[in-house]
Amino acid sequence: MGRPGLRVCPFFLEVLAVYGQGGGWIELICGSMFSGKTEELIRRLVRAEIAKQKVQVFKPSLDHRYHADKVSSHSGSYYEATVVQNSTEIGDLMAEETDVVAIDEVQFFDWQVAELCDRLANQGRRVIVAGLDLDFRGEPFGPMPLLMAQAELVTKLQAICMVCGALASRTQRLIDGQPAHYDDPIIMVGASEVYEARCRLHHVVPRDSRA
Repeated sequence: MGRPGLRVCPFFLEVLAVYGQGGGWIELICGSMFSGKTEELIRRLVRAEIAKQKVQVFKPSLDHRYHADKVSSHSGSYYEATVVQNSTEIGDLMAEETDVVAIDEVQFFDWQVAELCDRLANQGRRVIVAGLDLDFRGEPFGPMPLLMAQAELVTKLQAICMVCGALASRTQRLIDGQPAHYDDPIIMVGASEVYEARCRLHHVVPRDSRA
């Protein structure tokens, strides 16, 4: 019987950050809506603060739910953040002494955000990004595929399907209670009034011709 594979946990990476032995890296937290991505991001940021690390947090201006100047989870947790229009602004606002850089809702940024994260990690910083891996169609969302390929640690979270209670990996968009059409705009910011977590079986995206 073969040896079990080595699992690298977030705590191990936090230890490396404290003692400065691991250089920089990228951590990516992904999953469907309501899977706890921002909650997990905030948990890691709080631990970084306890470790006396300098933290900077950014969020896209598109995300105006809950608190405008905070990253906020659906459960009510929040953390102070700087609102930016694009990834260039993140680079411009980066403080030299920052140890940990966090970006929430990273799927809303341009593709250059992946290059930025790579550069920040190469500078010796811990980079934590969180976002939807799939859009409402069930297709890769924006820069997420490239970020997943670059990241040293990928954490994929699941929600609970609102139809059957199984693990949910998809985000169902609903318009007036009906599944949104495939040709609808990719980006539509909203919460439980527009979206539900669904499993693969119950994720519905109509592709038929519209009248």
